[in-house]
Amino acid sequence: MTYLLLLASLGIILLSAEVFTNGVEWLGKKLNLSEGAVGSVLAAVGTALPETMIPVIAILFGTGDMAEEIGIGAILGAPFMLSTLALAITGIAAMTWKVKGKARETMFIDREVMTRDLKFFLLVYSVAVLAGVFGDGYKPLAAIFLVAAYVYYVYKTLGCEGGECENLNPLYLAKKNPDPALPLVSLQVLLALAGIVIGAHLFVAEVESLANMWGIPAFILSLIIAPIATELPEKFNSVIWVRQGKDTLALGNITGAMVFQSSIIPALGIMLTPWKLSQLGIICAVLALTAAGLVYVLLKMRGEIKPQTLVFNSVFYLIFICAVVYMY
Repeated sequence: MTYLLLLASLGIILLSAEVFTNGVEWLGKKLNLSEGAVGSVLAAVGTALPETMIPVIAILFGTGDMAEEIGIGAILGAPFMLSTLALAITGIAAMTWKVKGKARETMFIDREVMTRDLKFFLLVYSVAVLAGVFGDGYKPLAAIFLVAAYVYYVYKTLGCEGGECENLNPLYLAKKNPDPALPLVSLQVLLALAGIVIGAHLFVAEVESLANMWGIPAFILSLIIAPIATELPEKFNSVIWVRQGKDTLALGNITGAMVFQSSIIPALGIMLTPWKLSQLGIICAVLALTAAGLVYVLLKMRGEIKPQTLVFNSVFYLIFICAVVYMY
């Protein structure tokens, strides 16, 4: 039954992700947002909701050290999964799906959008990590900085010129209407988000059930298994957009979530938990920063992102798994 429920949850997430990508593109068009803003803010925050709920619920409603372990592990795990596995899977999708019969040599991205997202991530996540290692007396200031930085990031992102979301597929809830009303578009986005959340939480519950039977520690469970399960919405949405040749949406969906998950959520952890990073937590954070930093440096040097660069980020995930095996 557990395995059947796992498959069912994957089906729910896949279907909901397809509906969500369609709805959020229409929402961006209705709000006259740029493709970068749609991917980095609307899609990123929307699909980040499932994994965001885990640390929030653990910190606010959990009790004892285990709840804090789950909360901190989930907070650190989300940016790590996004900067390694999520980007790698997007790179694999780009290498798989051909464009006009030819293999992609580079990602079709808005360079300014990607540079901005990666730069913000490297800055805010570094502050969050340093607060967990050295910042006993500066944690409130770090939390305020992280929230303020994300507000500024959203302001800069939404300030981009709009009108890039063209040639959209018909809205699923109004396939015969070439210009569906905003309330109908919003309804489809909300329904798809509900499906993503339900599917992700069902998946997490079944994975946790298996992990508990295998005797995996709470911190490891939240750091590895929970983010893998709840990052599925980002991966599926990005793969769908890569297949359609909308690489800025695909990567912006991930890099925008990286910024959100490394600013707003760590600020909550800093204020409501001791926020003391363990040795494994520090290794996880350093690998995430290294993976994102590699993509950022190559983008600045070459002016492009190659699919192979994204695929290479999976190496950092394998390094982390080796560290877990060695330490535990």
